[in-house]
Amino acid sequence: MSNQKLIFDIETIGHDFDSFDEATKHSLTRWIEKESSSEEEYAVALEDLKHGLGFSPLTGEIVSIGVLDHHKQEGVVYFQAPEAKLEAWEEGRITYKPMSEEQMLKAFWDGARQYQHFITFNGRTFDVPFMMLRSAINGIRPSKDLMRGRYLYQHAPDAVHIDLLDQLSFYGAVRRKGTLHMYTRAFGIPSPKDGGLDGDQVGPFFKAGKYKEIATYNGRDLFATSALYQKWEEYLQF
Repeated sequence: MSNQKLIFDIETIGHDFDSFDEATKHSLTRWIEKESSSEEEYAVALEDLKHGLGFSPLTGEIVSIGVLDHHKQEGVVYFQAPEAKLEAWEEGRITYKPMSEEQMLKAFWDGARQYQHFITFNGRTFDVPFMMLRSAINGIRPSKDLMRGRYLYQHAPDAVHIDLLDQLSFYGAVRRKGTLHMYTRAFGIPSPKDGGLDGDQVGPFFKAGKYKEIATYNGRDLFATSALYQKWEEYLQF
C-alpha cells in the first residue's frame, strides 16, 4: 500500500443566535442563566456564547476546507462565498474553489479515498468530528473513519489520523498543550497568523464578505501544519 499523506484543516462559523428556535436558545443559555449573578454578567456570558457557536456542528457550519498533499506540496482550498461572484484561482501552489458546504464535504471525502495518512493539528477533538457530523447533516457518508481509536496503532492502515497536537503534547502528558501558532513559532516555521487573521476572526470576516481572506488564511494553515509534521516526523516519530 502506498503512503500518501494528506494535510487538512477547516474554518467554521456559528449561526445567528436569533435564528434558533426558543427550545434551542433555552438549551444553550440555561447554564449561564443559572451561573450569572447579575444582568450584566449574563449579558457578557451571552456574548461569549454567541461567539462560540462556531465550535459546534449543531450550531455552526464549515466555511472552508483546505487540503494539501504533503509530498507534492500542492493543494486545494474549498470555501463558501455566498452571493459573491468569485471564480476559482491559483496562488502559491494552492487552487481556491468557491462552493457550498455540501459540495466541499463531498469533494473532501472523494479525495480522501486516495490517501492513507491524514495529518491535522487538533483534528481529533475539532476538525474531524465537526466534519463527520456536518457530513451526516448534509446527507453525506464519510469515506474514511478518522476517529477510530485515539492511538495510532488502533487506526485502520488506510486511515491513519496523525493529530499533531496529540503527538506533540504526548497525548496530553505535557501540562500546557499550546496552539499551532506557538508550535510554529518555537520551531521557526512561518505562522498562519502572520497574514493578519486568526480563527477568532473568521466569523466577522465571513459576515463582512471577506471570503478570499478566509480562504487564503486556511491555505497558510496547511503549509504551517505540513512543516510542523515534517519536524515531528524527523525528530519525534518512533
